[in-house]
Amino acid sequence: MAKKDTAQYVWKDRKRTIFGLPLSFTIYKLTEEKLFVETGFLSKKEEEVRLYRIMDLTLNRPLGQRIFGLGTIHCCTADKSTPEFDIKKIKNSRDVKNLLSDMVEKERQAKRVSSREFMDDDFEHDEL
Repeated sequence: MAKKDTAQYVWKDRKRTIFGLPLSFTIYKLTEEKLFVETGFLSKKEEEVRLYRIMDLTLNRPLGQRIFGLGTIHCCTADKSTPEFDIKKIKNSRDVKNLLSDMVEKERQAKRVSSREFMDDDFEHDEL
């Protein structure tokens, strides 16, 4: 029996391709605590980033994407395996960036995490 996708997603979309159509094999899913990036068709890969580990978000909307109502969100994280990644060519990119930013802040407050803790952690590893 196949396992059903039962997680409650706050947001879900696909990477868009030509003319802004969702014809790619990249799917983005956002829950209250994590962001998932699923890629591939025959061989699938799923990356997971906990929201409190996201340090910085940047919205890029080049002309070619703006024409079709798309944008790309660049994420910098404190995650060792995925220090940077892009949420590429999505609809309502400004709204998604704002939603993600608010959720990251909420998770950091809930977990009592500050960016200083990540910097201190990196500094200690550099000294060793």
